[in-house]
Amino acid sequence: MNENLRVLKPFLRGLPFIIVTVILSVIGAKKYLSYTTPMYESTAKLKLADIQEGVSNANLFKDFDVFATANKIATEIEVLKSTELIEKTITELPFHTEIFRKGEVRTVELFNNSPILIESTFNSDYYYNKKIEVVVLSKKKFTLNIPNESSINGEFGKPIILTNGQLIISLNEKYLATKKNATIVDAYEIEFLSKQQVMAKIYKNLDIVPVDKDVPVIRINLKSNIPEKAALFVNKLSEMYIRDYIENKFRAANVTVDFLNNEISAAGKNLSNSENNIQDFRDQKKIINFRQETETDLRKISQLKIQQTNIKMNLDAIKDLNKYIANGEKDYLSLAANFESFSDLLSTEMVKSMKKLQAEKKDLLLTYTPNNEKVKIVDDKLNDLISYQIESIKNTEKNLQIKYNDLSNDITEAEQVFNDLPEKERLMTILERKFNAFEKNYNFLNEKKIEADIAKSAKIAFHKVITPGEVSKSPVSPIRIIIILVAAFLGFLISTILIYVVHFTKAKVNDVVTIEKNSTIPIALSTPHLKDQNAIEINFLKEALQLEIKNILTSKNIVTITSFHDSKEHLFHSKNLIIALQKQKRKILIIDSTSELKELDNGTNYINLNDNKFLKLKKEDFAKLIEEKKEDFDLCIIHNQTLKDGKLTLLLMALANQNLFILDSRKTSENTISKIEIIKEEYHLSNMWFILNRSGYNPSILTEIKKIWYKYSKRKPK
Repeated sequence: MNENLRVLKPFLRGLPFIIVTVILSVIGAKKYLSYTTPMYESTAKLKLADIQEGVSNANLFKDFDVFATANKIATEIEVLKSTELIEKTITELPFHTEIFRKGEVRTVELFNNSPILIESTFNSDYYYNKKIEVVVLSKKKFTLNIPNESSINGEFGKPIILTNGQLIISLNEKYLATKKNATIVDAYEIEFLSKQQVMAKIYKNLDIVPVDKDVPVIRINLKSNIPEKAALFVNKLSEMYIRDYIENKFRAANVTVDFLNNEISAAGKNLSNSENNIQDFRDQKKIINFRQETETDLRKISQLKIQQTNIKMNLDAIKDLNKYIANGEKDYLSLAANFESFSDLLSTEMVKSMKKLQAEKKDLLLTYTPNNEKVKIVDDKLNDLISYQIESIKNTEKNLQIKYNDLSNDITEAEQVFNDLPEKERLMTILERKFNAFEKNYNFLNEKKIEADIAKSAKIAFHKVITPGEVSKSPVSPIRIIIILVAAFLGFLISTILIYVVHFTKAKVNDVVTIEKNSTIPIALSTPHLKDQNAIEINFLKEALQLEIKNILTSKNIVTITSFHDSKEHLFHSKNLIIALQKQKRKILIIDSTSELKELDNGTNYINLNDNKFLKLKKEDFAKLIEEKKEDFDLCIIHNQTLKDGKLTLLLMALANQNLFILDSRKTSENTISKIEIIKEEYHLSNMWFILNRSGYNPSILTEIKKIWYKYSKRKPK
């Protein structure tokens, strides 16, 4: 805790200086702010279009931007920063001419609050980026001072012809009508900025960033010393971005419509030629409908084959029947022929007749012989029927064979239709594929033409300004409170550092701890800073007792009181200690080597060594002199010379029983302690003690300054 207090002592001592420095820093910061041109910021927020959705719940507009690519935030930021868009923006803004009011300390730009207006027409860039002074003499006249040219006197509203153009300077009647007390007579500066210069100023203070990487909203920020300029620019840039977007979309749609018209015309011709080719092929190959015709032919062939199969079955059956009858022709009536395949009514009746005749013959044979006429007539009838039956079967076989052969020929002829069918289908497929391709292309182009016509006629954009830039009322830089706080902090920091630098540079014996760290010599006393005489008397009476307790002021002792640089540093202790001892009724022999204690001389107790004759004495002579003089006294106090310049200092210290060395906390340097330590060892000085004067005294810097002022003004402090 004590160590912390030691560290804080220089700070507490210099606290008034720190306070003054902080106050001066704050005053300086406020003065700086009064001459600094403030910067204002305006911000506009722009929402980018979503190509997938368009306007919410408006499906009609979903495909308006059919030719736009997907908006990426980074890409759109670069578009907003593009030179082309910035040029278009500043072309529509009054940023190319700047008017300033000249002051003694600073020059302030005027914008909408300028009492004068300037119109210019130049043939070259000669007058660009130059400060031209206009001194208004009255409400009618002014003087124009152009660098490297002679002054020109002019009148408001009348053109001034220059080498490379002309100027017209007039009064701003609208502004003057609103500001009745506006000052017109004054010194002004005008500057005509080139396009590059305006863009450089814009780019310097322009910041375009996304609100969030995943949110299609862009924030456009511009800083300017004129708040109206910042708001005008961010709003105009947003407007130009949307307008440029619409123009590009309209231009793209217009070009696309022209392109589509040409392509549709060519596609229509190709489609018509393809249709004619298909029609010619159908006429040439006599094709109506491939599928229907194929199905009909296949159905016809199928029916013919079914008929052929049925006839084949009947033909095979009739052949078997004919063979069977041919093998049993001699005994026809004993045959049991299967007439399933020969089941016409005539044959059935004939078989019935034959069976009837056969039965009749059998009846006749019962009565007649086989040669009987009646039996023979029956036999003849049977033979006629059998012959007719056999011939009928043969004719039926021939008829079926002819039908079968005819059907085979018809089937073969019908199947020939399919011989060139694959080739016809292949050619037809090629023609139809070409037709379909031309038709699809034609339909697609017509659809896109309709969309392009819609996009061309719909002059809207789905980009939207959601937050327009507003004229800022308070500047963003410099931030007054921050600058004032920083100035105060810097003042505090610098003054504190300066205090500690001075403190450690001076390196004084500030307290007892400093002595103890740098020396083995013990500390006899720590005398506080004493102001009034009563406190001095009481303190030294107390210190006399303390020295006696420490066996420093024992009877018949010789005690020297010494300092390093100036005898006045230990005069205070020598004088007041002797007075305190005298008040204790002690007889004190005073040996003064500086003649500074003459006021304590009562005629018998004072020896003045401030004479060069004493330099001739040897140590033994000095010792003998002092021993003779102190016989009648209780103590001998030697007010010594300084250690630095004294001629008898070391001699007297060597003769003394006790040596008190005075260190002043405000005057004695820290390195003095080590020097005393060296001297003690070198000259074998025994019984040496330190006394720290003004211990714990930590005066403020203002007090020190006050003392210096009194010293040099030769006035005594109150």
